[in-house]
Parts: sequence; C-alpha cells; structure tokens
Amino acid sequence: MDRLTLYITRRLPQPVLDAIPRNYHVLLAPADHLPTADELRHGFNQADAVICTLTDRIDASLLSHATKLKIIANYAVGYNNIDLPAATQRGIVVTNTPDVLTDATADLTWALLLAVSRRVVEGDTWVRTGTWPGWTPTQMLGADVSGKTLGLIGMGRIGQAVAQRAAGFRMSVLYASHRLVPSSPGTTWVWLPLDDVLAQSDFLSLHVPLTETTHHLIGQRELALMKPTAYLINTSRGPVIDEAALVSALKTRTIAGAALDVYEQEPLVSAGLTSLPNMVLLPHLGSATLETRVRMGLICLDNITALLENRTAPNRVN
Repeated sequence: MDRLTLYITRRLPQPVLDAIPRNYHVLLAPADHLPTADELRHGFNQADAVICTLTDRIDASLLSHATKLKIIANYAVGYNNIDLPAATQRGIVVTNTPDVLTDATADLTWALLLAVSRRVVEGDTWVRTGTWPGWTPTQMLGADVSGKTLGLIGMGRIGQAVAQRAAGFRMSVLYASHRLVPSSPGTTWVWLPLDDVLAQSDFLSLHVPLTETTHHLIGQRELALMKPTAYLINTSRGPVIDEAALVSALKTRTIAGAALDVYEQEPLVSAGLTSLPNMVLLPHLGSATLETRVRMGLICLDNITALLENRTAPNRVN
C-alpha cells in the first residue's frame, strides 16, 4: 500500500498505537481531550481513514469536506454519533466494534446492580471519612439480590450476557425486546410486554441502542409502573432515560434507587442526580478494561487495513 494518513481523535491504549502499520502516517498526536471543531475538521479533511469515539459528533457538514476519507472506524459498538446516511452517500465505509465489549459491560452492569442494592458506595464513603461508629443490626440495610426478579429491556449480546449471569443468583429473568430470544443452556428467561417487565421486576437493566424510539424510553410513566422497592440500572445510552423524571422518582421514592454509567448530556451530569444518596454514578466505564479497550482498537485497525487493501471491512455497518 502507499503511505496512508490515519487520524485518531483520542489517545488509545499504547498496545493499539504500537500496532499501527508502519506505512500509515498518523495525523496529529492523539490526545486525551475531546477534539476541538477545528481539530476534527483538519483531521477529517486530511485523512484516508479515521478512528473516532462515541463522543465525536460526525455530521454531514464535517463529512462534506472529507474528500480523501474512505473509512470511519468507530471505537464503539453503537454508532449513533455518526450521520450514517451522509457517510453512505459519500461512499465512506463506517465500522464498529461488536462482540468485544459484551462481557466487560455485562460485568459492570452487575457491579452497579450489587453496588446500589447493597449500598456499597455509601458504606465506602462512611469508612473513608472516619465517621463510621461501628456495626449495629439496623445499619445501612440494603436489598437482597438472590432469588429476586431481573428485568431486561433489550436482549442483544449484552442483555443476554447479563441474563446468563443472573443464574448464579437464582433470579427469575424477564425481558422486553422487539424479538424473541431463546434461553441459553441452564437458564430461562421470559418475554413480556414492556409494561409487565416494568411492573414485575425488582431490578431493571437497560440494554437498548439509542434511536428515535428509545430516546426517553424510561420516563415518568414507566418509572411510576415500577415497584417502589425496585432499582434501575443503565449501561446502554444516557438519553434512554429522562433524567429529570428519574430525579423526581428517586426523591419521592417512587423507586428505591438507580445506578448509571451513562448520562443524557455527557460529560455533564444532572445536579439532581449527584445529590441523591440512593444513586450510584460511574464515568462511562462499561468497556473500561485494558483487555477490552485494546481489542476494540485492534478491531478498528483490522477494519481499516482490510478496506485499504481492497478487502471487505469485517464490521461494516453501512
């Protein structure tokens, strides 16, 4: 291949950067900050290939001057940050990184579920501040997880991985999805309409992509249908939840608690959420293991190399 220009919008784990083929010219030094509009325009205008992240907004205006660009490798499973029709119209291939982050995100979902139900963050803070007075029988009582009902909204790869882990907690699993999904060996999960899943679940976990139909999928009406003892967990996309409605539901104890890894206006987090004691808040850590983030980067490079060698990009989404 001729020497090709690669633009990477964010600094990736070092093993990924080390794996970039020698005949690629990396445009700009990847940084840990969100690229400015000028940096994005410069990168897209000069590059043959781009690796971008879910926080980069790739719209028709940005693509209109990207005359050399052949491929956008999105460093994520979702790709709602990219104007897919505009890319397709210009003949630009868009790829994602499916499968690789399933286990990491499913594991984090369970970390959030256990943390909020057993008040792990509150307890940690109490001990660290030196204000814990010692054990008492009524101290920081949480909720059992084992034997309860887990409800899943969305039953793709990650939803199924979360459901499989529920077997170890002897949980009943209900799910709402646009399609029926067979249970894995040794597990049983039951499809129900959304409202029934909301009403019957002790823990509700969201695993849907962000689309026009899933924006604010969980709002005031849906929260009111949940049990007052129920917990809501979101590791999918922030705008799937109406955060204003969630704050109100938590303040009035319409539900018992919530745990979020994603937010409507990342990196901004509603002040109402940060002041609530029955919340666990993480900074978008779903895929944040070294192994997973390296594999995601290598998948991006595999897609780029395949396309630029006139082969089919294995994870093309348009």
